[in-house]
Amino acid sequence: MTVQTTIIGTGQIGASIGLALREHIDLFFRVGHDKDFRVANRSKEMGAFDRVERNLPSSVDGAQIVILALPLDQIPETLKFIAEALQDDAVVMDTSPVKSQVLSWMNELLPPKCHYIGLVPVLNPAYLDSAEHGVEAAHADLFKKGTIAILSPQGASSEAIKLATDFTHLLGAAHLYIDPIELDSMMAATHVLPQLIGTAYLNSTVDQPGWADARKLAGQPYAQVTGVVRHSQDAHTLASEALSVREHLMRQIDALVSDLNMLRDQLSSNDSENLLQEFSHARQGQEKWLTERNSSSWDLTGNASGVDLPTSKQIFTRMFTFGGGRKPKLPKSSKS
Repeated sequence: MTVQTTIIGTGQIGASIGLALREHIDLFFRVGHDKDFRVANRSKEMGAFDRVERNLPSSVDGAQIVILALPLDQIPETLKFIAEALQDDAVVMDTSPVKSQVLSWMNELLPPKCHYIGLVPVLNPAYLDSAEHGVEAAHADLFKKGTIAILSPQGASSEAIKLATDFTHLLGAAHLYIDPIELDSMMAATHVLPQLIGTAYLNSTVDQPGWADARKLAGQPYAQVTGVVRHSQDAHTLASEALSVREHLMRQIDALVSDLNMLRDQLSSNDSENLLQEFSHARQGQEKWLTERNSSSWDLTGNASGVDLPTSKQIFTRMFTFGGGRKPKLPKSSKS
């Protein structure tokens, strides 16, 4: 018997979760749904799912685990559609990079007998420079040597938290328990702000009178700084994420402006010594981070290497102690 796991959103993240779970086919029956059914079918062709379901509420029928691998702005409407179809004690997880707004939606829309745990996956360093996106960028090892931050609301079931932790290890990642406010502050600085910087810098150059000639000379440095705009999510999603963490972002922007003003003052005063120190410090910081990131040499208690993977019996024990030992539904046939 397997645990039905429904993944809503079969792009890079959702399809990669499905591909990773293929290594544990004795534990999971994988159901996929995407509003673009061509994408869902493609993910199934790649081996990410046992079945794809066109109807959204039907996709969660019988699911013990539901993963929302969706842009932030699509989460509330999706929850409204699936809420009545969710079975009691289902564990709902999402992969949005920011969480305070998601917590609010879950409190409002998730049935009280269901459990919510937030996940923020940080990818395998092998894919840091990848320009791929969408379902074609899905890989079974996308999360290996990465970290998944786990956020649980106050009063969350300890079994649901343990289940999410086991799930993280099955994907090949280390886990990191984190507070939602702290998480949003970190993601504002490392996920949203770089995209805003690229946006501001690009707009400040392409709208200048001299751009007609400057564009011919713009090279690798310009492409690297502005490339984040091309590779980031769509404008609507980025705006939603930015507004959801606006207080954190405003503090980060103030700090950035302060550093830029300091560089400006050093340039104005021809302060070559301090300017050199700033450049050297930045290079050393980036090299140190890249070395640690590529080797995954973090001091994390949940490093996935050496962790015993949960057995099918353990997975089921965690799932069904919620409902007093109630038997699960059998998954539907994989025919499609």
